[in-house]
Amino acid sequence: MVAPLEFAIDTFGDVTADADGNRLPYAQVIRNVVEEAVLADSVGIDAIGVGEHHRDDFAISAPEIVLATIAGRTERIRLGTAVTVLSSDDPVRVFEKFATLDAVSQGRAEIILGRGSFTESFPLFGFDLAQYEELFEEKLDLLSHLLEEGPVTWQGWLRAGLKDQHVYPKTESGRLRTWIGVGGSPQSVVRAASYRMPLMLAIIGGAPARFAPYVDLYHRALAQLEVERLPVGVHSPGHIAETDRQAREELWPHYRALHDRIGRERGWGPTSRDGFETEADEGSLYVGSPETVAAKIAKTVSTLGVNRFELKYSSGTLGHEKLMNSIRLYGEEVVPRVRGLLAKTSATAPAG
Repeated sequence: MVAPLEFAIDTFGDVTADADGNRLPYAQVIRNVVEEAVLADSVGIDAIGVGEHHRDDFAISAPEIVLATIAGRTERIRLGTAVTVLSSDDPVRVFEKFATLDAVSQGRAEIILGRGSFTESFPLFGFDLAQYEELFEEKLDLLSHLLEEGPVTWQGWLRAGLKDQHVYPKTESGRLRTWIGVGGSPQSVVRAASYRMPLMLAIIGGAPARFAPYVDLYHRALAQLEVERLPVGVHSPGHIAETDRQAREELWPHYRALHDRIGRERGWGPTSRDGFETEADEGSLYVGSPETVAAKIAKTVSTLGVNRFELKYSSGTLGHEKLMNSIRLYGEEVVPRVRGLLAKTSATAPAG
């Protein structure tokens, strides 16, 4: 059975600036994220993801609390993470928190698991970066058992084992929807299939089509395991305004500052305007008018055959008002256009 196409947004709770260029307090940024989620719900967006970070340029370190607040002010939007850094968390607590979120949101909770592209949580919580891979592997294995919601008997190397242990609360549906976020490693793609979890591809640079082999690998791995097809999603950054020029001019200075700041930490060169324009024209940056962004999303969905497109709508200090406008245009104009374009393509495709 083919999963229906979903349209989502996500944010890391980027610390934004006011009209005078001053950084907003963390508390205000978090309150603004709640308002952004409420708007997303009202314009029909299917899901929102909230990132977990432990550094000064992102305000959200406890996404479950933010999501629970959003749950109380929304009706239908699904509530998840982008991502939960499982390596430096405890799988039992992750299950308990999201099962609780699922209860208060009436079944709308989901998790995207990842190792995280930032490493601040490791020393903060006393984990050894040298065990980066082992921590994720072991904790993912434990969480996969907990998601079955029965008694768990499990033994690992880095955490105490469990014997016939129940974990509460149980969910009403019997299963928390749990994705694995992947940045482009074939081993990670196969791991997602082996744990029978939906795949979320983080495509943040270059042509989206280059990820087609990973989607194919995922489906082939599921078939070999005799598991029915599971959803595949794409997470990519972008910004929407009334015109292409307006969207690019609004985004560019914040995009450059964000990438240059991270680049200095990781040894990258400075971000160029030409590189930005190339990503907007040909790569994985979805910036422009509703017409432009819709056409680009439709192409990616068709090329990769994905079931969810998730737009990272925040970018560094780009202001709250512009983020709200981008969300509104995404829900009210982009999503209907994408659905229309895909329906037209499907109607004109030759019969198989």
